[in-house]
This record gives sequence, structure tokens and C-alpha cells, in this order.
Amino acid sequence: MSGGVDSSVAAALLVERGFDVVGSMLRFWPDDRPEGAFDVCCSPDAAYDARRVADELDVPFYLLDFRDRFQQVVVDPFVPTYQAGATPNPCVWCNREIKFGEFVKRAQALGCEFMATGHYVRRVDGPNGPELHRGVDDDKDQTYFLWALPREVLPYLLFPLGDLTKEEVRRIAAEKDLLTAEKPSSSGLCFVPTTVRDYLAAALEPRPGDVLDAADGYRVAGRHDGVARFTIGQRKGLGLFKSHLERYVIELRPETNEVVVGTKEMCHWPRLVAERRNFLCDEEELPERVMAQVRYRQAPEPATLRLLDGDRFELVFDEPQFAVAVGQSAVVYDGDRLLGGGVIAERRRDPASA
Repeated sequence: MSGGVDSSVAAALLVERGFDVVGSMLRFWPDDRPEGAFDVCCSPDAAYDARRVADELDVPFYLLDFRDRFQQVVVDPFVPTYQAGATPNPCVWCNREIKFGEFVKRAQALGCEFMATGHYVRRVDGPNGPELHRGVDDDKDQTYFLWALPREVLPYLLFPLGDLTKEEVRRIAAEKDLLTAEKPSSSGLCFVPTTVRDYLAAALEPRPGDVLDAADGYRVAGRHDGVARFTIGQRKGLGLFKSHLERYVIELRPETNEVVVGTKEMCHWPRLVAERRNFLCDEEELPERVMAQVRYRQAPEPATLRLLDGDRFELVFDEPQFAVAVGQSAVVYDGDRLLGGGVIAERRRDPASA
């Protein structure tokens, strides 16, 4: 329970269905949290709201301390990943290691048969065991952040909101007179007070370097304050001498402290290689033709999947994809079913297989 409307309704629906529910929230915020950090969710105020909802539902509630683990898994790698010229996806690892990792083990140790959350995801019992499918609300579907879950936890998961839209969830909350019915939805990263750009600016000393224009023979087109402050596909705040040019970040070079920009057409890639692969089915079951997405809120696009050596796989898209960023997730689907994914390690222009 995060103190928001989604987890509140999830708990209420389970109580209504006869489950013996225990409410719990994970404490991530440190004692000296910066002003604004952890306000979007998982804040002390949110914990108070979650406890009050639990009281309304007449279920016990526990606040569990995961501060050290959250710092280790989520916060500590964040800035170094940007410094390495990649764009991290910290929610993926928070889900894998903490929310659906250690927390599931904690719940099992307490004798709980299932763990439920307010994620907009559907659990479907398939012929070979539980599967995760996209939620019916396309705007709220959260499978993109769940590709790295340990496969063995799937039998223990329940998602009461998977077949509902956000509008329906709010209506149910109002009908049940839950105090979180009108509470605004959270967005962004919980530990970032304002924007990622401001967070990085506060964490890093300026490191000026050149902005090169690949569409103009890699000539110097401007100056920047540090490679870590940019991400692939970025269009604003590029520090170009000719600000009227429509340019996008297409490459980051931390070794030489250079940011490379180009046209929108140059910010598309037909092929990628991902590492740290994790699939939620036997790999022998994986289809060759899949749907895949490389950014949250992007509609999955048709692609060909090929497993490579080690923990890598390759995706060759039917159409080149915009802003493929190293460090982000490449997530693979078979229709609505979440198959798994990996971390983007390479982008390639040549559409032929490696």
C-alpha cells in the first residue's frame, strides 16, 4: 500500500472478495530527505494515508524499513549510469530486487499466500503457469517496468486492477468512500525532488565539452556542461550556437566528453542488442516474431527476436525506432503477454543480423 488510490482500491477489492488482507508499505525515504524528494509517493504523509485506509478496511498495517536496500539498488547507481553515457531505468530494479524480490520473501515468511499490488497488470493462468499481460488501460499499463521480475514469484502475485481503467478505479474508491479517492496520481522518480536534470546538476560539477553536429560533418555546434546531463532523443537545452536548428541528441561520448546531435531521422535505429536478459517463460517457447518497445508509453512495435550468447538478445525492428537509449529497457511481448526483456547495450544502424 503506497497511500495512493490504486493500492487502496486493490486492498479494498481483496477484502471484498474474502481475502485475509495485511496492508504494508515500504519505507524508502531517509531521515534527512531533501525537500520535495519522496513526495510523489512513498512519503511519510503517504504512509499516514495508507495506514488510515487500512483502518477503514479493518486490516492490519505495517511500515517496513527498506531504506538501505533502496539506496543500494536504486539511488547509488543512478548518477554513475548517466556519467557513463547511459540512461538508467531505476524502477525496473526496484521492482525486481525490492518490491517483488525481498518483499515477496518477507510476505512468504509471514505466512502470506499472495502479494498484491495496485499495478495495472493482468495475471493470466496459462498452460505453463502464470503469465503477465498488459493491463486493459493502455494509458496506465505498467508491464514495461516488470520485465525483470524473477519468474519464480509469478505464482504469488495478484493484480486486482489489471482489468480496470483508472476512471473505474476512482469510481470504486468514491463508492467505497476511501479517503484517497481524489488523490492525484504519482509520476516521476520518487527520490528526485523536481526534475532529473536538476537532480544531476546538483549532484555533479560542470564538465564543459563540445556539442558535435553529425549532420554537419561532426563540426562543433555548441558547448555543454557535462555528458551526464543529456539523454538520447533530447531536443531542448542542447547549448547549440545556432539554436534555430532542429537537432536531437543521437550519441553520448563520456570518454571524450562530447555530445553528438543530428537530425530526427538520424535519431532512429533499426536494431539493438540488449543484455541482462530475463524471460518469464522457457526460452524454447519464445517466438521469433514479437512486439517490443524501447520507451515507456511507446506502443510496442513488430520486431524479430534472436537470442545471442551469454545474457544478450537482438531485436531487429520492422521500422527504425526513435531515441533508442543505452541503459533503457527493451521489453518484449507476444500480443498482450509480457515475455521479458533486457537492458539496451548497443544500437545499430545496419538492419542485418550480427
